Amino acid sequence: MRQVFSIAVLLCLLSATLLFAQFETAEVLGTVRDPSGAVIARAALTLTNQATGVQFKVVTAENGDFDFFNVQAGRYSLAVEHTGFNKITIDALTVDVGARQRVDVSMKVGAVTESVEVSSTAAALETDSSDRGHVVSTAAVTELPLNGRNYADLALLDANAVKSPIADSFSATGTPREGAFNVNGMRSTYNNFLLDGLDNNAYGTSNQGYSAQLVPRRSIRKGLEA
Repeated sequence: MRQVFSIAVLLCLLSATLLFAQFETAEVLGTVRDPSGAVIARAALTLTNQATGVQFKVVTAENGDFDFFNVQAGRYSLAVEHTGFNKITIDALTVDVGARQRVDVSMKVGAVTESVEVSSTAAALETDSSDRGHVVSTAAVTELPLNGRNYADLALLDANAVKSPIADSFSATGTPREGAFNVNGMRSTYNNFLLDGLDNNAYGTSNQGYSAQLVPRRSIRKGLEA
């Protein structure tokens, strides 16, 4: 019985880790091809975080595809190498939280010692997923005025999010509802709030809010600077 319990606990911990990675990180993927459009297998790729210097290395599969999982948000450079081709270096590659950023690479025939620098080849649209996300920049978080210091109101910066009629105290219910947003025309009961990748929902009648804390502007700024 003890062994079964231990296995169950381990599975729960692994599940929590996977959930954390899913919501706090991103993915960089693509395909490496030669000038004729044929895929290149076993090409070596190095993804480097420009702020920390941390590197991730993978090689392309037989179909020329590569995939970097669990990439932290930030600015990166991507280097691609293969015998018989010039080394390709892609700079200024911005990766946002939860993105599936596609970067397709076309290599040129030449010596590996010769290097070609590319400003960016990242796709403007994420065609590998139907998910849609909106990232609020640090500048917006620290500089935009928030009435009541309710940071959840930053969700209204997205064009598809509007405040629900039950959000205000003067509504028919008479009680304001936290996190009452209608996204893409859906009811607020379908919202899902996460904090550091973990469940932060406050379930209630006719609304699914979140466990809110009113954070002073100074505290937000101090936390970001730390």
